[in-house]
Amino acid sequence: MHLFAFAIELTLHPFLQPPRLTAIDAFEYNAHPARVIFGSGTIKKLPEELARLNLSNPVVLSTPEQTGHAEQVKEILQGKMAGLFGEATMHTPADVTERALQVATSSKADSIISIGGGSTVGLGEAISIRTGLYHIAIPTTYAGSEVTPILGETAGGRKEARSDPKIRPGTVIYDVDYTLTLPVKLSATSGVNAIAHAVEALYARNSNPIISLLAQEGTRALATSLPQIIEDPRLQTARSTALYGAWLCGTCLGNVGMSLHHKLCHTLGGSFNLPHAETHTISLPESDGDAVKGLNVLLWKLKVERGLKAYGMKESDIDMAADIAVSSPYWNPREIERSAVRELIRRAWAGEDARSDL
Repeated sequence: MHLFAFAIELTLHPFLQPPRLTAIDAFEYNAHPARVIFGSGTIKKLPEELARLNLSNPVVLSTPEQTGHAEQVKEILQGKMAGLFGEATMHTPADVTERALQVATSSKADSIISIGGGSTVGLGEAISIRTGLYHIAIPTTYAGSEVTPILGETAGGRKEARSDPKIRPGTVIYDVDYTLTLPVKLSATSGVNAIAHAVEALYARNSNPIISLLAQEGTRALATSLPQIIEDPRLQTARSTALYGAWLCGTCLGNVGMSLHHKLCHTLGGSFNLPHAETHTISLPESDGDAVKGLNVLLWKLKVERGLKAYGMKESDIDMAADIAVSSPYWNPREIERSAVRELIRRAWAGEDARSDL
């Protein structure tokens, strides 16, 4: 009776009325099934996962810096693997992919295991889309590419992205333990790279309420955990929250289209060989007007480098970068004008605080 009376009062009292409902805009949403194993020590489930899939001869991929991780995979698998390729490289150069393909085919691999960040996962995706081999990704950073159908590859000094559902790894094993030793600097830039996926998803042409919820939750998780990681890199709760946020943000990128920010980063990274996560970190505030103030504050807290010139980009490269960025632009909610894009790139090059007055 008390509940009924309260319901009547809520309906009639002008100050207690719930907010007026508004119509939900029309949208389309496609669920992309993928198997995710999340937790601490989850890499030990790798043999079980291969057995579940009836696979027994994987080729293991890593960067030269992370061959130790690949050796740990070999130990977990008790040496039962086709081989190890430890030459994964930033921006997925075509020549590296060709060498990795030769290893996979000559060893008669029946699957791919990539352990590392976006460079290694990207190489695994490049091999998988060419061969049809099942891909198990074990991310050690917050890149998020392991849950997207998007592959960026570099050839002839240009980085081009393509999208295909077959690119997405079939299984992703998130083991928080492998992020505990991720350097603070890389943790910060990799995390902001993940936030970039969510930010663009919020204004994507094909956005929808489900992805918007994931984008907001992923951004919240990373924005709260990254500053804690800067202060205490081995804080398990912060690392777990950051990896969870990276998964959500990567899922956003895997479900909607990319816009100006990713176009700029693909241009700057592929054409001038700038580091991927750092380029995203510097460019993100410049690309997203409404979020500029909050992103500037976050980057200040994370103590990251703010200028692309620190990574080798020359001032004379700015015009070439602007030309490439506008030559085949991705869809963007605002009309893309070369003068504004050039100024955006100049600010990112100089390391100036981002502004939304372009």
